[in-house]
Amino acid sequence: MTLKEIRALIADDIDAVDQLILNRLSSDVVLINQIGHYIINSGGKRLRPLLVLLSARACGYQGTDHLTMAAVIEFIHTSTLLHDDVVDESDTRRGNQTANEVWGNAASVLVGDFLYSRSFEMMVEPGIMRIMQVMSEATNVIAEGEVLQLLNIHDADTTEERYMEVIHRKTAKLFEAATQMGPILTGRTDLEEAFVLYGRHLGAAFQLIDDALDYLADEEELGKNVGDDLAEGKPTLPLIYVLQNGNDNEKQIIREAIEKDGAERLEEVTAIIKNSGAIAYTQKLAQSEAEKAKSALASLEASELKEALKSLADLAVYRTH
Repeated sequence: MTLKEIRALIADDIDAVDQLILNRLSSDVVLINQIGHYIINSGGKRLRPLLVLLSARACGYQGTDHLTMAAVIEFIHTSTLLHDDVVDESDTRRGNQTANEVWGNAASVLVGDFLYSRSFEMMVEPGIMRIMQVMSEATNVIAEGEVLQLLNIHDADTTEERYMEVIHRKTAKLFEAATQMGPILTGRTDLEEAFVLYGRHLGAAFQLIDDALDYLADEEELGKNVGDDLAEGKPTLPLIYVLQNGNDNEKQIIREAIEKDGAERLEEVTAIIKNSGAIAYTQKLAQSEAEKAKSALASLEASELKEALKSLADLAVYRTH
């Protein structure tokens, strides 16, 4: 099933969420409207809100609170992007200038705070304490993941285990929370753990491929500068693999690139990564995570929506941007 076919299954829900996002972005502070609309309308995949909608419908949900929670998840994700771009000093995202590049760091951080607080204002609306428990824990874990990643910056001794811990906290946790909304909204406690595992493994697969694409993708198609992770000193799995399995010369080059001069050695590092088996190793691990995600849904009743969720796991791995 293609992404277009998946979206077609819940097209009305997607349109409703898009409208809700625009409505709830509204503020009488003009700069909030400008930056909020700029980042929300900048061509993101909207994968996380899609997961909320699919999980709810796959569990048989017939109400409208899933629309609210899809918008909440997107606002939280967008707020993390605004903050990430400031921390990483990024100038490009999704092929456009980042908000901090256009309006400055202070405005980006503060509007990120607005989106974050607006999401909490909205998540109260369904009146379900379990939603508040899940979302408050998720946002806390994501913040911890951001700090853990910061501690790994320029650290060439970062292990695969520490790298995966960052992925699970920083990326997979929001996927997990998104997919959990379906069983929570429908009271299907028997399915909650299945959807937690599905989201966790899907998020890990997605981030692993993102980190591989940083050395593979076409810059225009990727929507950001290729090699950004290296330039920022982030020891992602392709680099960690070479540090563990490369020859002495390759290890030294990668170590120096992580610790001090990544941007200047991007071409050299990329060649080492492509010839070392690092990309294949990262892709294989992503495929394993995707299979675990699909297997987690074994107890969910058969439906077209279940197949859509399983297809998303494959699409997370077999993509070019």
